[in-house]
Order: sequence, then structure tokens, then C-alpha cells
Amino acid sequence: MTRRLLGMTLGLATLAGGLTACSGGGSDATATSGNGVVQVVASTNVWGDVAKTIGGDAVHVTSFINDPSQDPHEYEASVRNQLAIKNAGVVIENGGGYDDFMTKMVASVGDSNTVLNAVDISGKKAAAGEDLNEHVWYDFPTVLKVAGAIKDKLATLDPSHANTFTKNLTTFTEQVKALEAQAASVKTAHGGQPVAITEPVPGYLLEACGLVNKTPEAFSAAIEDGNDVSVGILNDTLKLFTGHQVKALVYNEQTTGPVTQKVLDTAKSSNVPVVPVTETLPAGSTYVTWMKSQLTALSTALDRS
Repeated sequence: MTRRLLGMTLGLATLAGGLTACSGGGSDATATSGNGVVQVVASTNVWGDVAKTIGGDAVHVTSFINDPSQDPHEYEASVRNQLAIKNAGVVIENGGGYDDFMTKMVASVGDSNTVLNAVDISGKKAAAGEDLNEHVWYDFPTVLKVAGAIKDKLATLDPSHANTFTKNLTTFTEQVKALEAQAASVKTAHGGQPVAITEPVPGYLLEACGLVNKTPEAFSAAIEDGNDVSVGILNDTLKLFTGHQVKALVYNEQTTGPVTQKVLDTAKSSNVPVVPVTETLPAGSTYVTWMKSQLTALSTALDRS
């Protein structure tokens, strides 16, 4: 289990009590607002954007984590989050241990029938087991599966807009297929080349590009879980850059610390290109434009190396 988004510092009992006060003690959760718009809640703005893309004007989306400067690992759930889940028609969680606070809140005040779990939808958990990379929004086939599940859920809640949801899904699918083609182009040009990472966040994207992760597993696992990195493992990681054993460092700029900063500084001083990635959408971006820009940055870095 990783430390992903587990920073709930408020007890569920406190939250539930606050929710009762906030909602006047009522239990009439509404899946739609007064104008019939379906209420959608997502743990991060990545899945929130996918939902908005499929739902369009027929949905109102609340994304709990929506700031790329925010460390997702330190997120603190609130009474307002609980109320949003209580009133949601669709709740989208990533799953896989990434955002367990969502599961806890749904169990406290929500309806499990409203929940779409991206990891469960992906089907990756059964095959990967303990080795699951839960960052499934970097896996394009999974994103399309989740988008399809969102379309189906919205069509059930709002049949009058079912055709619109289907058309939006078709357009989104074409855009994601273009991203897959972009990744395939990177693979054609650079497949088999070695790279390094700080965390497994972009793992699926690197696989789609045919790149080989050379980072010691003990290093990336320790960084992801918030554990100390031994001197020996750190030195082995730094040698990837000083010895020019990798073509690029793909760096999660959303979670930093002294060790990852050391890795970043060593890569730069060794003239190894650095490609920043994030766990949530930058301001003004959509899922498609975000992924396209990251693929472009990766391709450019590999072309330079």
C-alpha cells in the first residue's frame, strides 16, 4: 500500500457530524441539481476532466484535488468533500490505494452504486497484484475504459442526453487514439532506449513509448512510499546520470524532497535531459492537451540526448 492521498487528518466521525450540521441533518441526497445537471465528484481533476469531456453541459464536476502545485500525498479530506459525495450521482475514484479517502467517505455518507473505480475498471489489479502501478490515468486503454463507464453511468442517470454522451465519447476516443499514435511514434524513434524516473507515476506512458526504466526499483519504491533511501541505492541511482547510462530523467515535479532534488540536480549537471510530469492537470489544460504536451516534451528530450 502506498501513501497516495492518504492524508486524512480529520476522523470520519468528526466529518460525518460536521456533514449533518452542514446539510441540516437531511438524508435526501440528490444526484442532480435544480436544473437537472448530474452532479459528478472525482478525486482528482484528471478524472474530473474526463467526466466533463463526456458529460459536457449536462454535468457539474467537482474535483477534490485540482492544483498541480499541491502535493497529492498530503491531501486532507473535509466536510465539504463529504457533502459533495453525499449529493453526487457519479463518484470517480482512482483506486488501487491511491485515493483511499474516497472509499472511506463513500462508506460513511455515499452510495457505493454511484462509484466508478478506475483501477477496477482497468482490470490491471488481478494481473499485477502487489506490483500494481496505480497511476492508471497514464494508460490510454484504461482511460478509454473509464470514459466508456462514465458515459454508461451518465446515460442511465440522464437518458435524455444519452446521444450527446455517446458523441462526446466518440470524439474523446479519437483524441486518445491520436495520443496512442504519438506514443507509437516515440517508440519507433526511441524504442528500447533507457530512462530513469523518480516515481512510477509515468510508468504506463513510458511503456507505451517502448522505453526501458533503469531506475533501481528500491529507489522509486522508497520515494513513492515516503521512505528513506539508503546511501548505496541513491549512489546507484546517481550513477545512471554521471555515467550517462540513461537518455532522460522523467521527474514527478509534484512531489519533491531532498533526495529527489539531488537526483534532479545530478541529472542536470550531467547534461541528461529532464522531463517533468505531474499527477494532476495544470491550469488551463485538458487531459488530452496535458498528455500531448508531456509526450512532446519526452520526444524532444530523447531527440536531444
